[in-house]
Amino acid sequence: MGEGFWTLFCSNECCSGFSAIINPDSCVNNILVIAADILLLLILLCIFRRSSTNIIAQSESHTFSTLSVISVTSNVGLALVYLGFGIWTIIEKVNADQTVLPPHGWLVLFFQGFTWLLLGLTISLKKPQPQHIARTKSCSILAFLIAIFLCTSSIWEAIVDEAVSVKNILNICYFPGSILLLFSAFQGNNYAKGDPETREDAFYTALQGPASDMEDEISLNDNVTPFEKAGLFSTLSFWWLNPLMKKGKQKILENEDIPLLRQADRARTWYLIFMEQLNKRKEEGSSATSSILSIIFYCQRRAILISGLYALIKILTTTSSPLFLMAFIKIAEGNEAFKYEGYALTLGLFLAKILESLSERQWYFKTRLIGLQVRSFVSAAIYQKQLRLSNSAKMAHSPGEIVNYVTVDAYRIGEFPYWFHQMWTTSLQLCLSLLIVYFFVGLATIAALTVLLLTVLASSPLAKLQHEYQTKFMEAQDRRLKAITEALSNMKILKLYSWETNFKNVVEELRTEEIKWICQVLTQKGYYIVMFWSSPILAAAVTFWTCYFLGFTLSASNVFPFLATLRIVQEPIRLIPDVFGAYVEAKVSLSRIVKFLDAPELENRHTRKESCGKEVEHSIFFSSSEISWDTNATKATLRNINLVVKPGEKVAICGEVGSGKSTLLAAILGEVPRINGIVQVFGKIAYVSQSAWIQTGTIQENIMFGSAMDRARYQETLEKCSLVEDLEILPFHDLTQIGERGVNLSGGQKQRIQLARALYQNADVYLLDDPFSAVDAHTATSLFHEYVMGALAEKTVLLVTHQVDFLPALNSILLMHSGKILRAAPYEELLASCQEFQNLVNAHDDTAYSQRQVDYASIGRHKSSNKEIEKVNTEVQLKESSRDQLIKLEVRETGDTGFKPYIQYLKHRKGFWHFSFLVFSFSVFVAGQLSQFYWLALKLQDYSLSRVKLLAVYSVIMCIMVFALLMRSFSVVDLGCGASTSIFSALLNSLFRAPMLFYDSTPVGRILSRVSSDMNIIDLEVAFKLMTAVAGTLNTYSIFIALVFQTWPMVFLIIPTIYITVLLQKYYFASAKELMRMNGTTMSTLASHLSESIAGAMTIRAFGEEDQFFSKYLDSIDINASADFNRFSASEWLIERLEWLCAIVLSASALAITLIQFDASSSGFIGMTLSYGLSLNVFLVISVQFQCMLENSMISVERVEQYMHISHEAPEVIEENRPADNWPTAGKMEIHDLKVRYRPNAPLVLRGINCIIEGGYKIGIVGRTGSGKTTLISVLFRLVEPTEGRIIVDDYDICKIGLHDLRSRFGIIPQDPTLFNGSVRFNLDPLSEHTDHEIWEVLEKCQLRETIQEKEGGLDSLVVQDGTNWSMGQRQLFCLGRALLKRSRILVLDEATASMDNATDSVLQKTIRTEFADCTVITVAHRIPTVMDCTKVLAISDGKLVEYDEPMKLIKNKGSLFCQLVKEYWSRAANAGISAEG
Repeated sequence: MGEGFWTLFCSNECCSGFSAIINPDSCVNNILVIAADILLLLILLCIFRRSSTNIIAQSESHTFSTLSVISVTSNVGLALVYLGFGIWTIIEKVNADQTVLPPHGWLVLFFQGFTWLLLGLTISLKKPQPQHIARTKSCSILAFLIAIFLCTSSIWEAIVDEAVSVKNILNICYFPGSILLLFSAFQGNNYAKGDPETREDAFYTALQGPASDMEDEISLNDNVTPFEKAGLFSTLSFWWLNPLMKKGKQKILENEDIPLLRQADRARTWYLIFMEQLNKRKEEGSSATSSILSIIFYCQRRAILISGLYALIKILTTTSSPLFLMAFIKIAEGNEAFKYEGYALTLGLFLAKILESLSERQWYFKTRLIGLQVRSFVSAAIYQKQLRLSNSAKMAHSPGEIVNYVTVDAYRIGEFPYWFHQMWTTSLQLCLSLLIVYFFVGLATIAALTVLLLTVLASSPLAKLQHEYQTKFMEAQDRRLKAITEALSNMKILKLYSWETNFKNVVEELRTEEIKWICQVLTQKGYYIVMFWSSPILAAAVTFWTCYFLGFTLSASNVFPFLATLRIVQEPIRLIPDVFGAYVEAKVSLSRIVKFLDAPELENRHTRKESCGKEVEHSIFFSSSEISWDTNATKATLRNINLVVKPGEKVAICGEVGSGKSTLLAAILGEVPRINGIVQVFGKIAYVSQSAWIQTGTIQENIMFGSAMDRARYQETLEKCSLVEDLEILPFHDLTQIGERGVNLSGGQKQRIQLARALYQNADVYLLDDPFSAVDAHTATSLFHEYVMGALAEKTVLLVTHQVDFLPALNSILLMHSGKILRAAPYEELLASCQEFQNLVNAHDDTAYSQRQVDYASIGRHKSSNKEIEKVNTEVQLKESSRDQLIKLEVRETGDTGFKPYIQYLKHRKGFWHFSFLVFSFSVFVAGQLSQFYWLALKLQDYSLSRVKLLAVYSVIMCIMVFALLMRSFSVVDLGCGASTSIFSALLNSLFRAPMLFYDSTPVGRILSRVSSDMNIIDLEVAFKLMTAVAGTLNTYSIFIALVFQTWPMVFLIIPTIYITVLLQKYYFASAKELMRMNGTTMSTLASHLSESIAGAMTIRAFGEEDQFFSKYLDSIDINASADFNRFSASEWLIERLEWLCAIVLSASALAITLIQFDASSSGFIGMTLSYGLSLNVFLVISVQFQCMLENSMISVERVEQYMHISHEAPEVIEENRPADNWPTAGKMEIHDLKVRYRPNAPLVLRGINCIIEGGYKIGIVGRTGSGKTTLISVLFRLVEPTEGRIIVDDYDICKIGLHDLRSRFGIIPQDPTLFNGSVRFNLDPLSEHTDHEIWEVLEKCQLRETIQEKEGGLDSLVVQDGTNWSMGQRQLFCLGRALLKRSRILVLDEATASMDNATDSVLQKTIRTEFADCTVITVAHRIPTVMDCTKVLAISDGKLVEYDEPMKLIKNKGSLFCQLVKEYWSRAANAGISAEG
């Protein structure tokens, strides 16, 4: 029965073999197609049965896009033609055979027509229900696969059998029709944009909630990328980018010219999707790495599939090119299939190249867009994570490393989607190429396959090494970045201690280690390039020899298509190292980011309770047996803490240094990881940290902290925080830009801005951590009465303070000692019953020398007046020129900089020599290629020449070419390593020798972007991009030579093509370079915001402003992504137009060959011409693309170069004027007419100071906040150079000796205590100049010995970056220890004891008096008792020396500034006494 059916359906047709499947007229082929059509119809039937019978949903919101109309018109038209052709076939068959049997020939036409008709109407027009979307997509994919099969079989028949029919043409037309169906099914635009229900990602809306308010505001902006509304033609041709390109040609693009991203591409959208999927997988218990990777694929599955289809189309069209070449050679040999075959092939070649261009450009564009979206949500996840990072995790992930995760690792992950499809398309292209090669050279294909397989196998160990080297390089890079971040962030301290050379040496050692791995990575890349560039030419030679031994005849019709195939696959083979490299880099980066995202988070963050509008019994409830910063610690930081604070109470927290005061506040904020007990806070919290955290931005932005402007409350806040007159004297008032970390503010000003920030929030509970330590007595008194007791009268306040004067006015006092609350009681009760508290008060009285100042104890409460606040911001005001911000906008180069950056790059380490040798070696390679092809074209048809000689010459040329490739790789590795080493060394020297004004006006984030992401590009990319650009350019010109060689009229087309290419390139550069530069500057802003948020994470969490900062960060991501999006879009815009030019040139060349009558002997040269021409688009694009990529990478060289030529400080050593080793011997200091200004046009900060400080004198410097005290200290250390005048120390003018000789001989205890990552020993003696015994002695004097001995490591105990695992007072003690070890004849104390309690201060003052009895000691202090026992007091006001005499003489002068300051100080003491008596 089966045989009967077969006979009936297929007649007696033979049905075996591959030809029966591939032949579109065979019964087997038709049965397969009909079966697939039936499957499609069944799927469509399922869709129809479960949905409405209407083809078009009758909904007002349902509209049809241009794509829908084109798709339905094309496919329905094609289906009707198929049905019509089926009817015509039946009629013809009946007329000819008097029967319709066998039916397979016409039945397949009806099935195809009917199925395609339904598909066109259903997919293009019908709005599918959500449950049918998957089936609809399945139909489109199946139809696409059927179309590929039909198209391939028809092309195969047309070329192999030289037969062209109407059916073949219709089958080929199926292919573009199926692509339109795919677009309709997957893009989602083909049905109502107003109907979000059908969108697969419709859950965005539900996720956003209030957070989307900002997005709604942005969406109203008209400057959204035209890509959002681009139609099919505009999308495929990048026409939507034309307005921006035109604007870039007319003017230099600015940030405001760059359109915003579509809503669907913004960071918030993708972060919300990512977090929803991540939470789902965490619930399922998936591992972290697999979860994040699977989420990326899940979120991007549609885009990956669509881009994969584009990639498939590109591969199919590219692989078909050698078949066209074979057909042209046959025409040249006189084997023309039909009369106008040459013209038909020319048209087909042109269309194939256009389709190849369109598909490849969309492939790359889509994958770049995927990468941008992935990078955005990974960056957002990193930022959100760092806001929740636990204390232990912060030790494992330094701020520099976290910034690196965003600037380097997230970018590498974002780059990988671009390479993803290359992983399978390269394999597919190789397989298809091997099939074609088999068609040309038969069994000799095995030889070519063997060479390619051996290449891949040989690359396996190289890939493992590459992974290992890449991992070690990134680890080394992290260590280097961690060290340099710490050094740059604390450059002022390094300069004051003269440690910059030592720290620079540490960074250089780490860089040397990093360079070692960079060279290994580059060397591996070099080996890859040699291997994969040489494999096609080696495969060709081996194949030809195999053909010789097998007796296979080589002719032009099989050799040149074979070589063309190898030449086409040469580019994807060349990309294999890049694909491997991208994969390795992405894998390493992903594992690092996953490790970070999996790090421990704060466990006790949720201490706050909502009051729900009801009155609560207590604001703070704290009951805990143990509190520790270390989850595994055997010894708790705090023990047995029981605390209840009622609403409106004012509670002081007192105690010695390191007693746990700040830890108690941190526990209330939920910052401490281990709390055994309960902590509850009712209401909103405001927190003022001990170490001020100030944002980069305006004063107003810092005070408002994201809140809405309430002008009355804002003005009241300024008044209560004594900021009104500060702002009035500033050129921009409250809009004055504050530098990073508040560098252009004094310590007191930073604290008052912090206090203003807290007050403006109108919170319920205020946690103030020693806010008055950095302000003078007068300001402290004003703040206490106006701020704490006035503005916060009805608020709950916990005040950590060392200032006993304020305690009587507070409700209760907590006295802490060794991690415990000794007593908690009101002042009078505590003073009467607690000996420890009495000792604390007595220490204050002793320190104050109250017995000598009895006359002032009776002074009544100090009354506020209009003159309470002096001109507190003199220094800041004078740093500013009349209308000039200190913090400048980031400078970026504009316009075409020509060869300048190339010269800057190549001038390092014999760069010009390496580059010249690189060009020469590759020129040899290109000449070798041309010689090989010419040799074959000339001698292949000459059978009088021995085949052995023919192939021997070919092989010798091949060996020369491989050697040239090897030399080129060595050159590029030497060039890259040498330039990286030299550039970083110059950059490091420049940064470490830069003056402090540079750091005051430059956010650290900008510098870090140079030493991280920009240096990373220089290290790994620039040299190889330079090599590839040169290679592409030389290959392109070799192709032009080959085209002109055989068809000389082509020169009239090639010359205009080169001219148009240059014009397009310049047109593109005008916009692209600015977009790349913006990409760099916006990345710096992103890094600055991230590093700033890391530093202030505790404050941000305390105020509950995580969402506000996160939203600002998302905006920064989008701004950066907008520049990047338009940058890579512009690249595709350019390449597409270049490829169209190439298609025209190639088609014109083919047409010229058709028109010019060549004899059969010229077939070899025709084969040579077209085999070269087929790869024109590849190499022209490589040339231009890598030139553009190189130009963009050179922007990193420009940016680094900007910081390589910063004006240097004075020399470190002046050999002809070096002081003796024991200088200064006496410590005498003479200041003559000292005048200082910060910039040439700025007003004077110090205005003619004259005084003589005798050796051994103890000098106290006093004055209002901002009067010039700190500037005078800066001049002593030459952080600021004097404008006029001299400072002479022991007969040496300090401006005429080297900075190292000066700074290393002076000792200082700075205002801001700074510790570095490392050990206790390293922090006290980083230069290793002292023994352990000496260090322990110093620790004893500093009252730190006992604390350090309790730690397991002793002197090797860990100190984390910034010393955050030590209290502020302990950090100040470390600084004192450094001074005691150094034992300089001149010691400067810049408010050194501000963070200490009075008892510790008293002991330390005694230590300083004892240890530095014979030394000159200059003390800047806000505490008047600190300077009471000085030899003389130097009073400064508004930059002038107003008093310089003994303290007792100045006190007797009632009108003196010092007398006023003493009165203000003792008014507080009197208040304390009066309150105590009361």
